[in-house]
Amino acid sequence: MPSDRRSAFARRLRQNQTPAEARLWTALRGGKLDGHKFRRQHTIGRYYADFACEKLRLIIELDGGVHDQDERDLKNQYRQRDLEHLGWSVLRFRNDDVFARLDDVLSAIRDHARLARP
Repeated sequence: MPSDRRSAFARRLRQNQTPAEARLWTALRGGKLDGHKFRRQHTIGRYYADFACEKLRLIIELDGGVHDQDERDLKNQYRQRDLEHLGWSVLRFRNDDVFARLDDVLSAIRDHARLARP
């Protein structure tokens, strides 16, 4: 996909974020999480990461109910493997966790960030 089309697609993804993405973005945006700059729907290779921090090489993915399907789960595994081969770490959280346990999600991200600091 050409660069301008990828940018337009990423923009549409940002404009149509899920409620869980919106909630987590509120907690991450503007360096709110220990000063780390995260981007939404960031293009990495041929993929779009829900959230990515380039400095930490950290991707955060949120999974809803559709990710429970076997075929989707297998695609996610391949995708995660590809992203890890590009030098990124991937943390996955369920949408439900963002709503029920946001503090735990943020704590897990902080813990990983401490280990991943360059």
